[in-house]
Amino acid sequence: MAPHLPLNALRAFEAATRTGSFRSAADDLGLTPSAVSHAIRGLERELGTVLFEREGRSIRLTPEGETLMRHVERGFGELQLGIASIAARKPSLLKLHSAPSFAAQWLVPRLGRLLEECQGLELRIAAGTDYTRFLADEFDGDIVYGAPQAELYGGGAHPGMMILPLGTEMVTPLCAPALAPAIRTARDLFDQVLIESDNKRVRWPAWFAANGLPSPPPRGPRFDRSFISLSAAVNGLGVALESTLLAEQEIATGRLVRPLAGLCEDVFYTGHWLVFPRAQRYARSMRLFVDWLTRELGLSFSLDDMAIEK
Repeated sequence: MAPHLPLNALRAFEAATRTGSFRSAADDLGLTPSAVSHAIRGLERELGTVLFEREGRSIRLTPEGETLMRHVERGFGELQLGIASIAARKPSLLKLHSAPSFAAQWLVPRLGRLLEECQGLELRIAAGTDYTRFLADEFDGDIVYGAPQAELYGGGAHPGMMILPLGTEMVTPLCAPALAPAIRTARDLFDQVLIESDNKRVRWPAWFAANGLPSPPPRGPRFDRSFISLSAAVNGLGVALESTLLAEQEIATGRLVRPLAGLCEDVFYTGHWLVFPRAQRYARSMRLFVDWLTRELGLSFSLDDMAIEK
């Protein structure tokens, strides 16, 4: 290899691996697709190896391309972090998409602490049940409910996502204090109004099965968001089956209680995940947010050690 670094060709290579096509890389760099293709072919000649398998308009990294990609991504990322560390400190914007109940119940109540502890972070939050596909720069990260599926992000053609499970959640019956005295066993729930959450991964049949009982037929109010179910339970409309992570404030203030705590089996699962394009792990805003998020959730985690999902 020549003693100099072919930076223009490496920029074209990095953009192609990040966007998944020469055309998208060209749009990203303000070049023509032929210029990107020419730069990468020149890099392949200089290195004496093939970096991409080309199938029509689709491209796929070869094993040699995978190796170079990891080093180039890390190199450009470290440069980005280094420049940010010595440049005049401007607000670092993070555009975050989130599952509605996680945003309303867990994230928003902590925003004051987040912004106080992460000086220079500016956060924009949009909530929705759809999963961000990161086809444009509308969002930098997405907190999703339910384990992300590869096909949501373009399958094997996608350049790769970072996927962080946000800890284990306990799902348990929750009710207003006035209802609790009548609930001493799992069977006592048969006489209660059971609030249904239609979009939950863990619902009443799974909880009753964990306690060796059949689930009674649905007869309570039904909602499609956990924060609505929790609000209904706070107002005495029935017993909700919800995550204690999402109900932290209601439990801490006594508006909701666990009537069967220590008396019945509860269900534990990983409900929420943080997903973002792997290049974002070098952005100052993402590093600030992930460091804070993992501290708040009591997780032991480092972005530098995080595995890459393909």
